[in-house]
Amino acid sequence: MSEPEHDRPRDARGRSAVRSSELLALEYPATADFDNVSLEGRRLFSELFGTFLLVLVGAGGAVVAATSHGAVSRAAAVGAPGLMVMAIILFMGAVSGAHLNPAVTISFTLRGDFPWRRVPGYIVVQLAGSALACLFVDKVIGGEAALGSTLPGPHFADWKAMLIEAVLTLGLVSTILGTASRAQNVGTLSAVAVGGYVALAGLWSSPLTGASMNPARSFGPDLIRGDFAHFWPYVVGPLAGGILAVAFAWILRGRGGDPGGLAAAQGQLERIMREGLEAEAKRAESDAD
Repeated sequence: MSEPEHDRPRDARGRSAVRSSELLALEYPATADFDNVSLEGRRLFSELFGTFLLVLVGAGGAVVAATSHGAVSRAAAVGAPGLMVMAIILFMGAVSGAHLNPAVTISFTLRGDFPWRRVPGYIVVQLAGSALACLFVDKVIGGEAALGSTLPGPHFADWKAMLIEAVLTLGLVSTILGTASRAQNVGTLSAVAVGGYVALAGLWSSPLTGASMNPARSFGPDLIRGDFAHFWPYVVGPLAGGILAVAFAWILRGRGGDPGGLAAAQGQLERIMREGLEAEAKRAESDAD
């Protein structure tokens, strides 16, 4: 008996997903065991720590600029998060994918590069990392400059801020998805591209919206201050921009789920662990000899 017509597309998608996973395991053996639950804590800690560092620089730069009477220029304040993103991707991207941003996590998932069941954990720790960073800034440096909150500029309506954030995030997620694709073959230069985009976006748009592009970045200061009056543009805008970037990626490169995108979204923690164990075994053998 032939299979029902309505089941064929679903089966085709399933077979395609299996083929993608098999290809990924061949090219990146580390990700063959991405579902290894014993390593999930490390991945979540990576996202927590990375988001903490990013928001510490983003919110902290504005606070230090206020407390030091302008010793930190606007160019430095908006450029520092870009450099921090670059550093985090390079030193920790292989552990968790260095999403640092709920909009990026959801975009990777919609693209087919990241499993939905891991999304809640990633988003929770990203929000927690942001809150911890702002709590640190508030207690150690102070709460000046609205604790580095991302707010619409003077006489700039919330709906306009939402549109700007959507466009900015469209560019950011397009850069992330594009450099993650195996078709681009840029390797570690993806960190330069993403960090450079964050800095560039901030240079021209920070007076309008603060150039958040990240709901977690905006969440921390608002939570510690207890003021979410202008929070919604920084949720709706980045999420809409990320979804649009996924659609544009499909137009530009077709379906997602290629080995490069999967490895970029999920990290390569298994490979790191395996190489470390192999190196330790070799050292033990040489010591025995």
